[in-house]
Amino acid sequence: MVSGRVRLKNLIYCGNGTAGSIDVFDTTSTPVTATYGRSGTTVTVTKTGHGLTTGQNVGITYSPASSVAAVAGNYVITVVDANTFTITDLNSGTIATGTACIYTADKWLTSYNTGTALQPFQAIFSGEGILAFNGVYVVVTNITFQTIQYG
Repeated sequence: MVSGRVRLKNLIYCGNGTAGSIDVFDTTSTPVTATYGRSGTTVTVTKTGHGLTTGQNVGITYSPASSVAAVAGNYVITVVDANTFTITDLNSGTIATGTACIYTADKWLTSYNTGTALQPFQAIFSGEGILAFNGVYVVVTNITFQTIQYG
């Protein structure tokens, strides 16, 4: 985690042979793990005692279920109860409840998946890069290594 206003310039990462991902957030807090399901365009996220309020923005990214996932991004939420909130997804379809997701009350910046590849990947953000106001927090799953360049 890098705190403060920075620009994300470059990501270099390599999978480990198992489907992997790298998710980047503009936050100084550890993103929250939760579960979700989708019916039509409504994504229902479940996290015990989430503490969020209707109208609040969250940055969220989703694990796939049967090779399908909701669209990662920054969304305004509607709170259903103390343990559940909903988001309107850009796509529609059905995704089984209980599928993993991670979110923050700050912003999601970008995500990349490696599939089962073992070769290195690079994402270069041209120009001035991606601006993070709070800091850069990277969550990796099944990644052998990652290098993050910022300035």
